[in-house]
Amino acid sequence: MSGCLFTVVAPSGAGKSSLVAALLERDRSIELSVSYTTRPPRPGEVDGREYHFVTREKFESLVAEDEFLEHAEVYGNLYGTSKKWIESKRAKDADVLLEIDWQGARAVKKLFPDMIYLYILPPSIDELERRLIKRGKDSAEVIQRRLSEAREDLKHVHKADYVIINQDFGVAVEDLVAITRACRLTAARQIAAHADLLK
Repeated sequence: MSGCLFTVVAPSGAGKSSLVAALLERDRSIELSVSYTTRPPRPGEVDGREYHFVTREKFESLVAEDEFLEHAEVYGNLYGTSKKWIESKRAKDADVLLEIDWQGARAVKKLFPDMIYLYILPPSIDELERRLIKRGKDSAEVIQRRLSEAREDLKHVHKADYVIINQDFGVAVEDLVAITRACRLTAARQIAAHADLLK
């Protein structure tokens, strides 16, 4: 039995990164898949922690080598998820978490049908707009584009296995922890883990 594979999807500004960071702090056994990107690092970002920052030429060579589970171009930058890394971790029974968009999640589900698909949503579009303005990272034009993308994201929520509304951060973290713990407690995983007990 391979490790659990969690995919977390959310509109920009819904709190996905903060929730995932809180989950990983609570549960050290989950390993975060670090994507590759051609975009430059932002202040404070470290190569190999937030992303593997590579040139477009290097990225394209990795595509040719079939390195990626899925890859896409977003705002002129390329992003990709390492298929080989995920397969090697799961083969060792490690639990893996991916932070990707809904299109990436769809591609992952085709290759890993047992993937647990989680969607993080804000309480409302108005609240999402307030959060995007408050974090002060984007221009008014970019915020409007992100809100438009969020409305598109909402059309794909029904494909998820679980939906967490991030209204109260503490409650949302507890919900996320509960889902990851439940994956490990399925009958199939427990029977595989405790074969001697169940002979």
